[in-house]
Amino acid sequence: MQFIVFAFTYPIIWILSRLPMRILYIKSDIFFFLIYYVIGYRKKVVLENLQLAFPDKPEEELLRIRKKFFKHLMDLLMESVKAFSISEKEILKRYTYKNPELVNKYAAEGKSIALVGAHQANWEWSTSLALVLNIDVLGAYTKLNNKYFEKYVRSSREKFGVRGYKTSDMIKGMKQRFSNQKKGAYILLSDQSPQPHKTYYWREFFNIKVPVHTGAEMLSKRFDLVVINYVAKKVKRGYYEIEFQLVTDKPKEFENYNVTDIYTELTEKNILEQPEFYLWSHKRFKHRDKVPAEFL
Repeated sequence: MQFIVFAFTYPIIWILSRLPMRILYIKSDIFFFLIYYVIGYRKKVVLENLQLAFPDKPEEELLRIRKKFFKHLMDLLMESVKAFSISEKEILKRYTYKNPELVNKYAAEGKSIALVGAHQANWEWSTSLALVLNIDVLGAYTKLNNKYFEKYVRSSREKFGVRGYKTSDMIKGMKQRFSNQKKGAYILLSDQSPQPHKTYYWREFFNIKVPVHTGAEMLSKRFDLVVINYVAKKVKRGYYEIEFQLVTDKPKEFENYNVTDIYTELTEKNILEQPEFYLWSHKRFKHRDKVPAEFL
């Protein structure tokens, strides 16, 4: 069954990925109409998230943000498809890096780096990071259930030089690299909602107590990583600018969870600048009624 699904869908993705972006955006507009006006996919979830995050904004503004979000989400879908065939020249034209020298400075000093980030604007094209950073770039990823898709998706994500670890193998891989004295920059998207029973820390995110991932902080202290946030900002349709923001180059000097606090505050600030481009279809606040007593 896995092969049948792959054999049917992959050729379609392959063909779509080779279309010019202007054609893909026409398809994006069609998908938006179907998803937003016909199917109504997660419209209630997105609106509820926006109401929770921005209780002072009028309903009319929240509805505008929701509509822009879904338009962007369909663009992101097409951009993810394009990633299968996009050239180095085109991705560097559309996905520009404002200040890679910040990361390269620490790389030149022989430091390893935790690249933390959120699901903001376009994170799929961050596979181009290795083209501008003077250090091995590695990322954690969730392995796909379909082994045939897994092979091709991983190949696509690694074609510009980023190397991937299964999430469960990330720490093992880092330990091995450090034992071999190999430096690296490790991509760690850190804004999703962990399971409450696996959570060590709860804090406010848009004034709502939520469980937060602390893995990036834990790893930065364990391996003495420089912690740098990267945020993608949408300049116009199909074009993004990525900015690197220093969180700390001395993580061991911070009290527990303070590094996580700084990252979360940066994430909020960046979302506020372009709220329509955050992944509001994810149920980020779904555990708000399960806050342990010690975090109330």
